[in-house]
Amino acid sequence: MSIEREIEIIKRGAVDLISEPELREKLKKSRSEGRPLRVKLGLDPTAPDLHLGHTVVLQKLKQFQDLGHTAIFLIGDFTGMIGDPTGRIETRPAMSKEELLENAETYKRQVFKILDPEKTEIRYNSEWFEAMNAADMIRLCAQYTMARMMEREDFRNRYQNNLPISIHEFLYPLVQGYDSVALIADVELGGHDQIFNLLVGRDIQKVYGQESQVVVTVPLLEGTDGINKMSKSYGNYVGIDEPPDVIFGKLMSISDELMLKYYELLSDISIDDLKRLKEGIKNGTVHPKDAKVNFAKEIITRFHSAEDAKRAHENFERMFRDKEVPDDIEVLKLKKADAEKWLPKFLNNLGMVSSTSEGKRMIQQGGVSINGSKITNEEISFEGVSELVIKVGKRKYKKVVLE
Repeated sequence: MSIEREIEIIKRGAVDLISEPELREKLKKSRSEGRPLRVKLGLDPTAPDLHLGHTVVLQKLKQFQDLGHTAIFLIGDFTGMIGDPTGRIETRPAMSKEELLENAETYKRQVFKILDPEKTEIRYNSEWFEAMNAADMIRLCAQYTMARMMEREDFRNRYQNNLPISIHEFLYPLVQGYDSVALIADVELGGHDQIFNLLVGRDIQKVYGQESQVVVTVPLLEGTDGINKMSKSYGNYVGIDEPPDVIFGKLMSISDELMLKYYELLSDISIDDLKRLKEGIKNGTVHPKDAKVNFAKEIITRFHSAEDAKRAHENFERMFRDKEVPDDIEVLKLKKADAEKWLPKFLNNLGMVSSTSEGKRMIQQGGVSINGSKITNEEISFEGVSELVIKVGKRKYKKVVLE
């Protein structure tokens, strides 16, 4: 593969590439020395689960890995205790080392659904920071000025609005930058909102006598609503550990335009196949629904299995294509915060069973399904769900829109 083709793959879906000439030189040097580039991605394990928004940057790391470079997945068990101030209007509450390590184990299990574990270097930044003494940290802090730190938009906004900024928050970009020194990173990846932190890494590497890393950022992924960034708090996320039927239904609900963005950022299809897909949808030779089905099956296969993807597709088609759901289905709107989480009572509140006892009996007998999946648990979660198509028995249907 030519270097230009390699750069084309790296640039796919990227927002920032700082800088392309530097990347080209690093790639040339990599080939001449027979040494793969060291490509770093750091994530703080501040939450236990990943959604598709998180996997955009993991997909970019996988592209580097597929090109033969060394993928370094850095778990920020030290930086997580500081808390990333990016985009924050208030100081993050501190997390314990135990919480972070517990989440880190979940991260490792989930990221290896994307990355090749045999070719991935897993590191923790506590390796070098816990070995640092106070003098080492002071020397690190001396490498950056307060004026440069206040160029950060979030710090500047908080200062101008008389909102508190804790001193330890200024440490975050510095210690993230020092991670690149410790790992001798050639390239660092991150979301576009991380651009300030990543650029600090370039400066810190120069101070410590290293060649500055190339920075590649990816966009923040819009959620299924097509408006806000994917987030559990917005209820517009697709969790990679969610049931296959839920993932399939959510991905089939996205707009045609958003689908193409998801393909570009998350799919394994080649650049040439992506170009053909876009052209096919534009000239009408590819139906958007078929493209969504293929994408949903690819994602479910990656995070579950091909059999799960096939079954989810069949369930979806049976429910919607085969008109198993009546056209005149009653639609109810309900505030998510007010929705009853005990399913027998929820069904009773909707008027689909005459009592909670009947609701329990119908669940036990397999007579209740939600979004095409048979329900056996009496507790129901509304996390990440905006619509429920509920079937009780053979004829009772209702659609609940959660707001």
